Amino acid sequence: MEQITVYAFPVFLLLMLVEIGYGLAIGRNTYRLSDALASLSQGLLSQLVASVSMLFQIGLYALVWRHLALLPHVALWATPWGWLLAIVMFDFCDYWLHRVGHESAVFWAAHAVHHQSQHFNLSTALRQESTVAFLGWPFYLPMALLGVPPAQFALAGLIVLLYQFWIHTEHIGKLGWFDKVFSSPSNHRVHHAVNDQYLDKNYGGMLIIWDRLFGTFIEEDEAPVYGTRTPLNSWNPLWAVASGYAPLWQLARRAPRWQDKLKVWFKAPGWLPYGLGDNSPAFDLQRARKRYNPLLTRVAMLTALWQFVLQTVVAAAFLWQSDALSPLLLWGFVLLQLAGLVGLGRLLQRECSALHLLLLDALLLLLGIVVYYA
Repeated sequence: MEQITVYAFPVFLLLMLVEIGYGLAIGRNTYRLSDALASLSQGLLSQLVASVSMLFQIGLYALVWRHLALLPHVALWATPWGWLLAIVMFDFCDYWLHRVGHESAVFWAAHAVHHQSQHFNLSTALRQESTVAFLGWPFYLPMALLGVPPAQFALAGLIVLLYQFWIHTEHIGKLGWFDKVFSSPSNHRVHHAVNDQYLDKNYGGMLIIWDRLFGTFIEEDEAPVYGTRTPLNSWNPLWAVASGYAPLWQLARRAPRWQDKLKVWFKAPGWLPYGLGDNSPAFDLQRARKRYNPLLTRVAMLTALWQFVLQTVVAAAFLWQSDALSPLLLWGFVLLQLAGLVGLGRLLQRECSALHLLLLDALLLLLGIVVYYA
């Protein structure tokens, strides 16, 4: 599966360049360099984390399938109808995981990474979460119990995930009947918006019919404002992942009753234990329109682009052969890549210079050679 992802890298890049070119041509560019690189960095990070967490990605699913599946070897799964059923089943399970990702605080802490961008474009689609698999794997076990083979489950999930790439754009309007059945750009713009009427709507990954059936659908009307209600205001990839968990940890520590210390993790986002008041300011949609944007020099921008291209090439080579690497090499390269992404984030936040980042690259290259040949 990692090799399929590597093949998709240049396709994603080409389509993003097309979107940028079209936006510039019509005078409505929806990209900003720092935001796009931060989103793409999260995409790389999620793939790196997945390479060292296969137990949660598919291992536990395979274990349940092997010992508890009701219909593991029926001929249906090898037919086109079986494949279609597996894809629809995955999309259905994904709807519920996605919905819980907005309705339970600890799940939202994991999922919020995908919503942090204040822009909506194809790079936002690649801003994937790194920790959802650790929480979300039980949601797909009904497929294992019914007998969907692990490889088919994984490919069905990849199909549903790849489908969602194209719906992250502002340049495609409403599509008539298509919007009533499938998740579409219009439907998904609603999902990424922080406008009051759009909150917690349109969860469907491939099919929007789940939202229509279970009362979570709303049509796009008012212009969406993107991001999260508590803006991230950072390009640090580690803080992007941790920022949802840190407030929950602090809230659990402050809660006077032990049961509330547990509840803060599973109640709806924003829930407060008895006796703890909310001193945060009321949400202001106009304030949410203000975008985080530290200004960069041309040298810093070119260095940031170079850094990301370099890390993408290295990550592609790593993912291509990750199945054959030892755990030590896997973790070693993941940590080195993570250090490079943190350096990129610091450059984008003007916390280090281009020269410092290049020196970091040289050090990481040296460490990579040591790890590989150790």
